[in-house]
Amino acid sequence: MAAIAGATAVQPILLTSVRVTVHQAAGVGYQRGAGAYERSRPSYPMRVLAELAEVLRLERGRTVVDLGAGTGKFTRLLALTGARVIAVEPVAAMRRQLTELLPGVHVTDGTAERTGLETGSVDAVVAAQAWHWFRQDEALTELERILRPGGGLALVWNTYDETVPWIRDYQDVYFRRAPEGLPRHQDGAWRKALEARDGWSAVRELHVPNPHPMSREGVLERMLSSSHIAALDAEAQEAVRKEVEAVLDGHPETRGTERVEIPYTTDVYWTHRI
Repeated sequence: MAAIAGATAVQPILLTSVRVTVHQAAGVGYQRGAGAYERSRPSYPMRVLAELAEVLRLERGRTVVDLGAGTGKFTRLLALTGARVIAVEPVAAMRRQLTELLPGVHVTDGTAERTGLETGSVDAVVAAQAWHWFRQDEALTELERILRPGGGLALVWNTYDETVPWIRDYQDVYFRRAPEGLPRHQDGAWRKALEARDGWSAVRELHVPNPHPMSREGVLERMLSSSHIAALDAEAQEAVRKEVEAVLDGHPETRGTERVEIPYTTDVYWTHRI
Protein backbone atom coordinates (compact mmCIF):
# COMPACT_ATOMS: atom_id res chain seq x y z
CA MET A 1 0.00 0.00 0.00
CA ALA A 2 1.19 3.49 -0.79
CA ALA A 3 2.30 5.44 2.24
CA ILE A 4 0.01 8.03 3.80
CA ALA A 5 2.22 11.02 4.46
CA GLY A 6 2.12 14.75 5.05
CA ALA A 7 0.94 17.12 2.35
CA THR A 8 3.50 18.47 -0.08
CA ALA A 9 3.51 21.74 -1.97
CA VAL A 10 2.67 21.48 -5.66
CA GLN A 11 4.20 23.13 -8.67
CA PRO A 12 1.50 23.67 -11.29
CA ILE A 13 1.59 21.77 -14.58
CA LEU A 14 -0.50 24.17 -16.63
CA LEU A 15 -1.12 25.21 -20.19
CA THR A 16 -2.56 28.61 -21.05
CA SER A 17 -5.76 29.82 -19.40
CA VAL A 18 -9.00 28.08 -20.38
CA ARG A 19 -12.54 29.26 -20.90
CA VAL A 20 -14.65 27.54 -18.25
CA THR A 21 -18.28 26.51 -18.56
CA VAL A 22 -20.26 24.56 -15.97
CA HIS A 23 -23.81 23.32 -15.53
CA GLN A 24 -25.98 26.30 -14.51
CA ALA A 25 -27.32 24.63 -11.34
CA ALA A 26 -23.81 23.88 -10.16
CA GLY A 27 -22.35 27.22 -11.18
CA VAL A 28 -25.00 29.35 -9.47
CA GLY A 29 -25.87 27.11 -6.53
CA TYR A 30 -22.33 26.27 -5.46
CA GLN A 31 -21.17 29.86 -5.89
CA ARG A 32 -23.86 30.94 -3.40
CA GLY A 33 -23.60 27.96 -1.08
CA ALA A 34 -19.88 27.18 -0.81
CA GLY A 35 -19.74 27.81 2.95
CA ALA A 36 -22.80 25.68 3.66
CA TYR A 37 -21.40 22.99 1.37
CA GLU A 38 -18.18 22.81 3.38
CA ARG A 39 -20.01 22.67 6.72
CA SER A 40 -22.71 20.17 5.85
CA ARG A 41 -21.10 17.61 3.55
CA PRO A 42 -19.50 14.45 4.93
CA SER A 43 -15.90 13.42 4.41
CA TYR A 44 -14.97 9.94 3.20
CA PRO A 45 -13.84 6.78 5.03
CA MET A 46 -10.10 6.25 5.39
CA ARG A 47 -10.63 2.78 3.94
CA VAL A 48 -11.53 4.47 0.64
CA LEU A 49 -8.34 6.53 0.69
CA ALA A 50 -6.25 3.46 1.50
CA GLU A 51 -7.82 1.51 -1.39
CA LEU A 52 -7.23 4.30 -3.89
CA ALA A 53 -3.69 4.90 -2.65
CA GLU A 54 -3.06 1.23 -3.48
CA VAL A 55 -4.80 0.88 -6.84
CA LEU A 56 -3.73 4.30 -8.19
CA ARG A 57 -0.23 4.14 -6.65
CA LEU A 58 -0.61 7.47 -4.89
CA GLU A 59 2.79 8.20 -3.39
CA ARG A 60 5.67 10.65 -3.53
CA GLY A 61 6.81 11.30 -7.08
CA ARG A 62 3.33 10.75 -8.51
CA THR A 63 0.82 13.43 -9.54
CA VAL A 64 -2.92 13.17 -8.91
CA VAL A 65 -5.62 15.59 -10.06
CA ASP A 66 -8.75 16.17 -8.00
CA LEU A 67 -11.30 17.06 -10.65
CA GLY A 68 -14.24 19.23 -9.59
CA ALA A 69 -12.56 19.51 -6.21
CA GLY A 70 -15.18 21.77 -4.62
CA THR A 71 -14.10 22.93 -1.17
CA GLY A 72 -11.51 20.15 -0.96
CA LYS A 73 -13.39 17.43 0.92
CA PHE A 74 -11.46 14.73 -0.93
CA THR A 75 -8.45 16.87 -1.80
CA ARG A 76 -7.33 16.96 1.83
CA LEU A 77 -7.33 13.16 1.91
CA LEU A 78 -5.35 12.87 -1.32
CA ALA A 79 -2.74 15.23 0.15
CA LEU A 80 -2.10 12.67 2.91
CA THR A 81 -0.67 10.19 0.39
CA GLY A 82 2.41 12.32 -0.34
CA ALA A 83 1.52 12.54 -4.04
CA ARG A 84 1.53 15.94 -5.73
CA VAL A 85 -2.09 17.10 -5.76
CA ILE A 86 -3.62 19.53 -8.26
CA ALA A 87 -7.20 20.60 -7.53
CA VAL A 88 -9.23 21.67 -10.57
CA GLU A 89 -12.39 23.62 -9.69
CA PRO A 90 -14.40 26.04 -11.85
CA VAL A 91 -16.48 27.76 -9.14
CA ALA A 92 -14.64 30.73 -7.63
CA ALA A 93 -16.30 30.55 -4.19
CA MET A 94 -15.33 26.89 -3.92
CA ARG A 95 -11.74 27.65 -4.93
CA ARG A 96 -11.48 30.32 -2.24
CA GLN A 97 -12.60 27.88 0.45
CA LEU A 98 -10.20 25.23 -0.84
CA THR A 99 -7.21 27.60 -0.97
CA GLU A 100 -7.80 28.79 2.58
CA LEU A 101 -8.07 25.24 3.90
CA LEU A 102 -5.22 23.70 1.87
CA PRO A 103 -2.54 26.31 1.11
CA GLY A 104 -0.06 23.56 0.16
CA VAL A 105 -2.18 22.31 -2.75
CA HIS A 106 -2.15 24.00 -6.14
CA VAL A 107 -5.70 25.07 -7.04
CA THR A 108 -6.57 25.96 -10.62
CA ASP A 109 -9.61 27.22 -12.51
CA GLY A 110 -10.70 24.58 -15.01
CA THR A 111 -13.27 21.97 -15.89
CA ALA A 112 -13.20 18.24 -16.58
CA GLU A 113 -13.53 19.00 -20.27
CA ARG A 114 -10.74 21.62 -20.27
CA THR A 115 -8.39 21.18 -17.35
CA GLY A 116 -5.62 23.41 -18.67
CA LEU A 117 -3.05 20.72 -17.78
CA GLU A 118 -0.26 19.54 -20.05
CA THR A 119 -0.57 16.42 -22.17
CA GLY A 120 0.69 13.28 -20.40
CA SER A 121 1.44 15.18 -17.19
CA VAL A 122 -0.51 13.27 -14.50
CA ASP A 123 -0.61 9.74 -13.12
CA ALA A 124 -4.14 9.63 -11.73
CA VAL A 125 -7.40 11.57 -11.71
CA VAL A 126 -10.02 11.44 -8.98
CA ALA A 127 -13.50 12.98 -9.13
CA ALA A 128 -15.39 12.94 -5.84
CA GLN A 129 -19.05 13.92 -5.87
CA ALA A 130 -18.54 15.53 -9.26
CA TRP A 131 -18.36 13.27 -12.31
CA HIS A 132 -22.10 13.33 -13.04
CA TRP A 133 -21.86 17.08 -13.71
CA PHE A 134 -19.40 16.59 -16.58
CA ARG A 135 -20.00 16.12 -20.30
CA GLN A 136 -18.93 12.50 -20.38
CA ASP A 137 -17.29 12.08 -23.78
CA GLU A 138 -15.51 15.42 -23.62
CA ALA A 139 -14.25 14.73 -20.10
CA LEU A 140 -12.93 11.29 -21.08
CA THR A 141 -11.19 12.75 -24.12
CA GLU A 142 -9.49 15.30 -21.86
CA LEU A 143 -8.42 12.62 -19.38
CA GLU A 144 -7.02 10.49 -22.18
CA ARG A 145 -4.91 13.51 -23.13
CA ILE A 146 -3.53 14.41 -19.69
CA LEU A 147 -3.01 10.93 -18.23
CA ARG A 148 0.28 9.12 -18.64
CA PRO A 149 0.16 5.54 -20.06
CA GLY A 150 -1.41 3.25 -17.45
CA GLY A 151 -2.84 6.21 -15.54
CA GLY A 152 -5.88 5.66 -13.36
CA LEU A 153 -9.29 7.26 -12.91
CA ALA A 154 -11.36 6.96 -9.72
CA LEU A 155 -14.92 8.18 -9.26
CA VAL A 156 -16.29 8.59 -5.74
CA TRP A 157 -19.76 9.44 -4.44
CA ASN A 158 -21.33 9.63 -1.01
CA THR A 159 -24.80 8.23 -1.70
CA TYR A 160 -27.88 8.33 0.52
CA ASP A 161 -29.31 4.99 1.66
CA GLU A 162 -32.77 5.40 0.14
CA THR A 163 -34.08 2.26 1.85
CA VAL A 164 -34.43 4.45 4.98
CA PRO A 165 -37.97 5.96 5.02
CA TRP A 166 -37.06 9.44 6.23
CA ILE A 167 -34.30 9.68 3.64
CA ARG A 168 -36.79 8.88 0.87
CA ASP A 169 -39.01 11.72 2.04
CA TYR A 170 -36.00 14.02 2.42
CA GLN A 171 -34.89 13.24 -1.12
CA ASP A 172 -38.40 13.86 -2.40
CA VAL A 173 -38.10 17.50 -1.26
CA TYR A 174 -34.95 17.76 -3.38
CA PHE A 175 -36.28 16.05 -6.51
CA ARG A 176 -39.59 17.90 -6.63
CA ARG A 177 -37.62 21.08 -7.28
CA ALA A 178 -35.02 19.61 -9.60
CA PRO A 179 -34.86 21.16 -13.06
CA GLU A 180 -35.45 18.83 -15.96
CA GLY A 181 -32.32 16.90 -16.86
CA LEU A 182 -30.48 17.60 -13.60
CA PRO A 183 -27.50 15.20 -13.61
CA ARG A 184 -27.61 12.31 -11.13
CA HIS A 185 -24.97 9.60 -10.90
CA GLN A 186 -27.47 6.91 -9.89
CA ASP A 187 -28.81 6.74 -13.44
CA GLY A 188 -25.63 4.92 -14.49
CA ALA A 189 -25.13 7.02 -17.64
CA TRP A 190 -21.53 7.73 -16.61
CA ARG A 191 -20.76 4.01 -16.45
CA LYS A 192 -22.29 3.26 -19.83
CA ALA A 193 -20.22 6.03 -21.39
CA LEU A 194 -17.02 4.79 -19.78
CA GLU A 195 -17.55 1.09 -20.55
CA ALA A 196 -18.43 1.86 -24.17
CA ARG A 197 -15.12 3.63 -24.68
CA ASP A 198 -11.97 1.88 -25.92
CA GLY A 199 -8.72 2.10 -24.01
CA TRP A 200 -9.94 1.64 -20.43
CA SER A 201 -9.79 -1.41 -18.19
CA ALA A 202 -12.89 -2.99 -16.64
CA VAL A 203 -14.45 -0.84 -13.94
CA ARG A 204 -13.88 -2.13 -10.42
CA GLU A 205 -15.81 -0.96 -7.39
CA LEU A 206 -15.99 -0.76 -3.61
CA HIS A 207 -18.87 0.30 -1.34
CA VAL A 208 -18.20 1.41 2.23
CA PRO A 209 -20.77 2.50 4.87
CA ASN A 210 -20.25 6.13 5.83
CA PRO A 211 -22.86 7.22 8.41
CA HIS A 212 -22.69 10.94 9.09
CA PRO A 213 -24.04 12.27 12.43
CA MET A 214 -25.18 15.88 12.26
CA SER A 215 -27.20 18.41 14.17
CA ARG A 216 -30.79 18.93 13.08
CA GLU A 217 -29.74 22.32 11.71
CA GLY A 218 -26.95 20.62 9.80
CA VAL A 219 -29.46 18.35 8.07
CA LEU A 220 -31.42 21.42 7.01
CA GLU A 221 -28.25 23.12 5.79
CA ARG A 222 -27.28 19.99 3.87
CA MET A 223 -30.45 20.33 1.81
CA LEU A 224 -30.04 24.07 1.35
CA SER A 225 -26.46 23.57 0.09
CA SER A 226 -27.65 21.34 -2.77
CA SER A 227 -26.95 22.88 -6.17
CA HIS A 228 -30.40 23.80 -7.46
CA ILE A 229 -31.79 24.46 -3.95
CA ALA A 230 -28.99 26.94 -3.21
CA ALA A 231 -29.86 28.71 -6.47
CA LEU A 232 -33.45 29.43 -5.32
CA ASP A 233 -34.53 32.81 -3.97
CA ALA A 234 -34.94 33.37 -0.22
CA GLU A 235 -38.69 32.74 -0.18
CA ALA A 236 -38.37 29.43 -2.01
CA GLN A 237 -35.50 28.34 0.25
CA GLU A 238 -37.64 29.07 3.31
CA ALA A 239 -40.35 26.83 1.86
CA VAL A 240 -37.76 24.07 1.43
CA ARG A 241 -36.62 24.51 5.04
CA LYS A 242 -40.19 24.08 6.30
CA GLU A 243 -40.69 20.94 4.21
CA VAL A 244 -37.48 19.40 5.56
CA GLU A 245 -38.52 20.26 9.12
CA ALA A 246 -41.83 18.50 8.46
CA VAL A 247 -39.94 15.41 7.24
CA LEU A 248 -37.78 15.35 10.38
CA ASP A 249 -40.85 15.79 12.60
CA GLY A 250 -42.72 13.06 10.75
CA HIS A 251 -40.42 10.10 11.44
CA PRO A 252 -39.74 8.50 14.83
CA GLU A 253 -35.97 8.22 14.34
CA THR A 254 -35.61 11.96 13.62
CA ARG A 255 -38.48 13.45 15.66
CA GLY A 256 -37.60 15.47 18.75
CA THR A 257 -33.83 14.98 18.52
CA GLU A 258 -31.05 17.47 17.91
CA ARG A 259 -28.69 14.80 16.53
CA VAL A 260 -29.52 12.99 13.32
CA GLU A 261 -27.46 10.35 11.54
CA ILE A 262 -27.55 10.58 7.76
CA PRO A 263 -27.02 7.07 6.32
CA TYR A 264 -24.50 7.39 3.50
CA THR A 265 -22.59 4.76 1.57
CA THR A 266 -19.38 5.79 -0.15
CA ASP A 267 -19.38 4.30 -3.66
CA VAL A 268 -15.96 4.04 -5.32
CA TYR A 269 -15.22 3.04 -8.93
CA TRP A 270 -11.87 2.90 -10.68
CA THR A 271 -10.28 2.01 -14.00
CA HIS A 272 -6.95 2.45 -15.80
CA ARG A 273 -5.79 3.42 -19.28
CA ILE A 274 -4.72 0.35 -21.24
